[in-house]
Formats: sequence, structure tokens, C-alpha cells
Amino acid sequence: MRIDGLADEVSWSRKRLWARFRAQLGVTPKRVAQLVRFDHAAHLLAAGVPPAGVAAESGYVDQFHLRREVKAFTGLTPTAVAAAPWLAIDHVAWPASWRAGRPVAGGARASGRR
Repeated sequence: MRIDGLADEVSWSRKRLWARFRAQLGVTPKRVAQLVRFDHAAHLLAAGVPPAGVAAESGYVDQFHLRREVKAFTGLTPTAVAAAPWLAIDHVAWPASWRAGRPVAGGARASGRR
């Protein structure tokens, strides 16, 4: 979700949203969005999805954009993150039904079923 869309959804100005995020969480909404996108990408990598597919499914412009952000957050490459023992699939956050079909943009599933 875009930051402007979130501000509209909660009926706040963009400036007020940024101020509330900084006051309550200590980070900007943009940083939170980056962290959420990274978490999604890291779980896809751990599930065995190739980095190019992870980039496309997680909202990165391209595979290099994914690599740059993964490297910034972890100091590792996407391949190294996928193999990291500390990154286990969280069965509460990513239920089996989601992992089995890996939803992609528009509600379709990556398995080819529509």
C-alpha cells in the first residue's frame, strides 16, 4: 500500500501520518513499508522461491532492487538469506494454504491456477 493511500484510509494528512508513526513507532511509514516488504520477501526466499520471483511477488522493481534492500537489512545476499537457519517459516504469519499457492498481485496464485 502506498503511504498516501494509508493516510487517506485513516483520514489523516500525510504529514500527520508521518508524525504519528515517528512518535508511536520511532520510524517513518516508509521504513515500516520497507520492513514489511522485506519480511515478505525473506519468507518467500526461505520457502525456496527464486530471487527473481520473490522480487516480482514482493513489489520490488527488479531483482537488483531486492538484492540491494536485502543486503542493506542483513548484510547478506538473497541466496544467503534463503539458506539462513534463523529464518524459519512462521506458520502463524504464513499459513500452509498461503505457502502452497503463494498469492501474487491481483489475487492469482503463483502455481498457475486462476
